[in-house]
Amino acid sequence: MVATDFKDYYAILGVSKTATAEEIKKAFRKLARKYHPDVNPGNREAEARFKEINEAYEVLSDPEKRRKYDQFGQYWKHAGSTPGGWTSSPGVDFGGFDFSNFASFDEFINELLGRASGFGTSSSRSGRWNYSYRTSHSGTSGFGGFSNFEDFASGFGDAKSSASLDKEGTITLTFAEAFKGAQKRLNIGSEIIDVRIPAGAKPGSRIRVKGKGNINPFNQQRGDLYLVVEIQPHPFFQFEGENLVCEVPITPDEAVLGAQIEVPTPDGNVTVKVPAGIRSGQSLRLAGKGWPKPKGGRGDQLVRIVIVAPKEISPIERELYEKIRAHRIFNPRSHLHSVRL
Repeated sequence: MVATDFKDYYAILGVSKTATAEEIKKAFRKLARKYHPDVNPGNREAEARFKEINEAYEVLSDPEKRRKYDQFGQYWKHAGSTPGGWTSSPGVDFGGFDFSNFASFDEFINELLGRASGFGTSSSRSGRWNYSYRTSHSGTSGFGGFSNFEDFASGFGDAKSSASLDKEGTITLTFAEAFKGAQKRLNIGSEIIDVRIPAGAKPGSRIRVKGKGNINPFNQQRGDLYLVVEIQPHPFFQFEGENLVCEVPITPDEAVLGAQIEVPTPDGNVTVKVPAGIRSGQSLRLAGKGWPKPKGGRGDQLVRIVIVAPKEISPIERELYEKIRAHRIFNPRSHLHSVRL
């Protein structure tokens, strides 16, 4: 149904509507660190704020979602959602059936199945999910292979119907749940099921729950439920291929002289040696400290170094920096003298 609880995602992140992707990312990270549940244990207001920040970033960081949000406001999720995703054309007759009550063709199908077998769209108690009933396109009509609406509504022609009995939906996990694995309880229509999430689930992973799909009304056979994993953004860790990536700032003196620094990993902090002369943007590899692999073992964690110059320094620091400048022999721009058009 059409949403009426409009949320100003720009205001939630504290950015303007003309903000760049980098500005949106920077604002999200700042707020996520402030309101993260690990920083505010037991604070429900901070937890709610953190979820709101994640929701805003999920939309504004996606160019296509942001475009729809900017164009359609509170109706952005339903933009262009005519039955089956088609654009209506004058003169098309749907046999007198009114599709205007449905936001999309998928919603119509789910509503129909909900009346026929008791499996409507639902939300879980811990994590969210939804599904779309999938139909084949072997027929010539606009209803995915059914010759008319009566055939479609009657519960499919035979056991070898052109519709799949499988359900597919999404389940949202925190980084900790995806890393360690979790037991989630889902409410599917009139039944409650427990689903085990294996350790190391990644965005896009598909979890099969056997025998929890739709029921064939003729032979009572049941399809499977497939849950596609989504993971809430984390303020520090990110995925990059098979590796876990993070950014760690160091000072100019640590970059020049080298240092021993503390770096967070999924298992806790570890001491990492920063070699002298490291450049900003270089990465240090922590072998076996990354994401769990499906067949056992762990991937690597990449620590991307960012050299940060202090904005405020003491009088002694200023004096020492001036001495360094006066006696410095290294010129990082010496190679630019030979640049010509």
